[in-house]
Amino acid sequence: HCGSSKNIGKHMNNAVIDPSPTDWNGHIMQKRIASRYAAERRFKAMGFIAVALSTLFLAFLLFTMLGQGLRGFQRTELAVEFDFPALTSGATAASVTGPNADAALNSMDIPGLVELAVGQQYAGLDDSLLTSAAAANVRQMLIDNPELVTSKQTLWLPADSRLDVAFKRQGEPAAEKTVAALSEKDALRTGFNWTFLTGADATDPSAVGIWAAFKGSLMTMAITLLLAFPVGVLAALYLEEYAPKNRLTDMIEVSINNLAAVPSIIFGLLGLAVFLSIFGMPRSSALVGGLTLALMTMPVIVIAGRNAVKSVPPSIREAALGIGASPVQVVFHHVLPLALPGILTGTIIGMARALGETAPLLMIGMRAFIPAAPEGFTDAATALPVQIYLWSDEVNQGFVEKTSAAIIVLLIFLLGMNALAIYLRNRFETRW
Repeated sequence: HCGSSKNIGKHMNNAVIDPSPTDWNGHIMQKRIASRYAAERRFKAMGFIAVALSTLFLAFLLFTMLGQGLRGFQRTELAVEFDFPALTSGATAASVTGPNADAALNSMDIPGLVELAVGQQYAGLDDSLLTSAAAANVRQMLIDNPELVTSKQTLWLPADSRLDVAFKRQGEPAAEKTVAALSEKDALRTGFNWTFLTGADATDPSAVGIWAAFKGSLMTMAITLLLAFPVGVLAALYLEEYAPKNRLTDMIEVSINNLAAVPSIIFGLLGLAVFLSIFGMPRSSALVGGLTLALMTMPVIVIAGRNAVKSVPPSIREAALGIGASPVQVVFHHVLPLALPGILTGTIIGMARALGETAPLLMIGMRAFIPAAPEGFTDAATALPVQIYLWSDEVNQGFVEKTSAAIIVLLIFLLGMNALAIYLRNRFETRW
């Protein structure tokens, strides 16, 4: 060691040390400074380009969805003149009211009346001018206003999907020719499509609606939340506050982190094998869909819950123990309320992810044709993402705008859930 120290000292004595200060105005230093400023400008430019590209892609997505989807909330209507006294052989308003109203309306053969009225008014044009739901609309109008059956009325009924597409944008040549002839008579107009918000799936794009799929999504999310939230929060509290630090808990933590990154279709296969094959639960039901999505969402809630519990300062626990609180009281009376904003935020983000999943629901059979909204959790149901997938696979051009409109509804639902997460975080957040 002494020899090494002597050699180091000798080299230091032989080194030439320049005592002059750094010349910041010199050519070399100015060149270095200019190079640093240039690198900073390049970094800012790359960041600006990245933000601009992200904004451009988002604007393109929104513009495309809104451009096509807003037309899905509208429908083309055809004016049809009804001489109800002549068509119904003098039916009265009293005959379509009361307990025998359904029998009276069935005896009128409303689909035949609609076909006859259209044939009399638009003879020589295409036979399929109205959608299949036009007769149901006339029936509902007579139920709502029985006095219509005693007079001549001009009713606006939903036009066929081919005419709807041709009237809103370019369609088939034959449909465009029919639309031109009807437009000369001022027999077409565009109105809000309430059926799209209140109806269910159908074979005719002019008669489809999203209420059945929307209700199925709500029921599925309810099952997911009721199962995943309490189990996930309690698991997070146990792992963070009570579990001993050993190999078993380390394996559990690694498994939970890995489950959060597993592809969603794997959970669909798990739900198919366990809930349908082993337990024999009803296929294509909101109950099975909720259980499957709960398995996928639970790891996300556990991870978010553990991070939220970790963020609570240890001084809170020490102060609670110091005034005589038991360990359980410390966790549930002090730690959990303070960690709740982070837990709720993670839960809602996990639920939003589950809401947009399609693959797990396809695996458990929630892709069936559902002509009516489900009444219970065990009834056959579908969900908004699955409904969008099914409509996007249709050949009829009328389903294109309905698919985009359903995507808009799903995006609004997701934005609402994220807005709720932001509100809860700001409402319950505690600053230390």
